[in-house]
Amino acid sequence: MDTPRAAIVLLSGGLDSATTLAVAKAEGFAPIALTFRYGQRHAAEVDAARQVAAAASVREHLFVDIDLRVLGGSALTADIPVPKDRDLSGFEIPSTYVPARNTIFLAYALALAEVRGAQDIYIGVNALDYSGYPDCRPDYIAAFENLAALATRAGVEGRPTRLRAPLLHLTKPEIIRRGLVLGVDYGLTRSCYDPDERGRACGHCDSCRLRLAAFAQLGLTDPAPYRTPVDDVRAAMRPPAPGAPEDRS
Repeated sequence: MDTPRAAIVLLSGGLDSATTLAVAKAEGFAPIALTFRYGQRHAAEVDAARQVAAAASVREHLFVDIDLRVLGGSALTADIPVPKDRDLSGFEIPSTYVPARNTIFLAYALALAEVRGAQDIYIGVNALDYSGYPDCRPDYIAAFENLAALATRAGVEGRPTRLRAPLLHLTKPEIIRRGLVLGVDYGLTRSCYDPDERGRACGHCDSCRLRLAAFAQLGLTDPAPYRTPVDDVRAAMRPPAPGAPEDRS
């Protein structure tokens, strides 16, 4: 029996990265999980990443400390309010965008891939439900893969690194459906940008709303903990029915 090839998997502890880890395993790779503590306010996701990796029987899980609070510029790394209940139909880049975050993370993943002899890096970016982040688009993924071929010894010697983004063109409900087929326990994952001290999700940031809406579309209840019961949060997200009086209380 062939030994599974190693692949680096960026694992944040969120829904998308947990699904990506499951996909990497299903595609025959032995994942090396890579998680970053970058000064993010939603540090509960780091603990979630640890649990997700353990549940997936990942043999090697590395944690890297980078304090992006030194740079600031994001609601996740600076004293900037996390936007809540905003209109998600627009294309403006929200304040939760962390400048160059995926480029920084992928640079570490690329170096680790060279050291471990891995030719594949998995990242859970999504071009549909991506909140307007520029480093979650197909052209960005293609550009970084080209950079990897030029900037590494492995690439110059004819062993270029492949950047795999299996969720790139899936909707959030499709991502969840795929993960459930692969056995992902979404109760272990954390996606909220502004959780409380107990790690419970706020239910109102972009990430929470996209996640809640996706589970609702599938007729499922999100198993992650929320400060407010999920049914109450989902009810608050629904627009008033045509002709219904607006609640101004």
